[in-house]
Amino acid sequence: MQPPIKTERNCRRQAAGAVLAAILLLATPVSAEERDFPSKRVPLRVETLAEGLQHPWSVEVLPDGGYLVSERPGRLRLIRDGKVSAPLEGVPQVVAEGQGGLLDIALSPDFSASRRLYLTYSASGDEGTGTAVASARLSQDATRLEDTTRIFLMNRLTPSGHHFGSRIAFSRDGSLFFGIGDRGEGSRAQDPRDHAGSIMRIDPDGAPHAQNPYLGTAGGLAEIWSIGHRNPQGLAIDPQDGQLLTVEHGARGGDEINRPESGRNYGWPLVSYGRHYSGAEFDLGSSAAGYEPPLYYWDPSIAPGALAVYRGAMFPEWEGNLFVTALKYQLLARLERDESGAIVAEERLFGGEFGRLRDVIVAPDGALLLLTDEENGALLRVSRAPETE
Repeated sequence: MQPPIKTERNCRRQAAGAVLAAILLLATPVSAEERDFPSKRVPLRVETLAEGLQHPWSVEVLPDGGYLVSERPGRLRLIRDGKVSAPLEGVPQVVAEGQGGLLDIALSPDFSASRRLYLTYSASGDEGTGTAVASARLSQDATRLEDTTRIFLMNRLTPSGHHFGSRIAFSRDGSLFFGIGDRGEGSRAQDPRDHAGSIMRIDPDGAPHAQNPYLGTAGGLAEIWSIGHRNPQGLAIDPQDGQLLTVEHGARGGDEINRPESGRNYGWPLVSYGRHYSGAEFDLGSSAAGYEPPLYYWDPSIAPGALAVYRGAMFPEWEGNLFVTALKYQLLARLERDESGAIVAEERLFGGEFGRLRDVIVAPDGALLLLTDEENGALLRVSRAPETE
């Protein structure tokens, strides 16, 4: 793997450039619904498509152009022509406490024919709560979910309201990757017999995938793909090469982009950049044999929300770039990669302009869609602004 790039601590050497970038990110109002922003490669326009969403967490674009949005308190909404629908029926019961609730939405690769989709959410059991995955079918009139079935629930539930994860990404063979956080108990991420702090891979019916490293062994749970993850809230597969990528929260520093591979250990809580919230250093420092280094990290933390790989027609300048939303710094990070996949540059967009940014996806037309994680949350569309002469 490529060695990680230390980002924030090198900023002193680029102070002049940072000041210039901050000036360039000042917005030029266009209307109440649209604002233009310059960036390093292309002028941008941000349009508000809908407002009034309560802590929206995930957005998907339906084949007919509608937007399906999850709200963390447990509601699923359909947005068309700027109008937000009543909550859809048939959503599984969620425990909307702490960081838990209704989380990711992912349309099945054959959604146009099957109308099948998948949800991650926090579910309850006898011992507490934990991350679950459900399968459902969107009705033809898009007013309800049908045949809603829970296909996965993590093996150890606790009362904690922390670190549920969780995003879904489909592999080329149709299997589902998704992440679960350590649930606020870091040592669980080092136990391959515990779903917490792991990336999972399952088939659409919930069965462990045939290529999982612990399948058929006593060494770990059959659903686990990789371990040592703190709280992976962003997860995507590059459509060009099928590579899985995650972005996950660190503590005081150490937010990471990782490339999870089968059976590998990504270090948490033994190896990380930054420090624990207590100020203590990590037991094995920032690197150690047997633990995979991140592709990229932030110190201090930006509190990442989601990750997208740009493959689209609208912005050829961004081909292969990664986009990461940030909650704490309220920005969108654009990350450039070289031919080997190493991250070589970062541009920070929209800092503080729209509040906490939760989700980012690439729409079918190549625009970016963003969700703001606010009590009055919004769905935003980022497109090319007209060039000025």
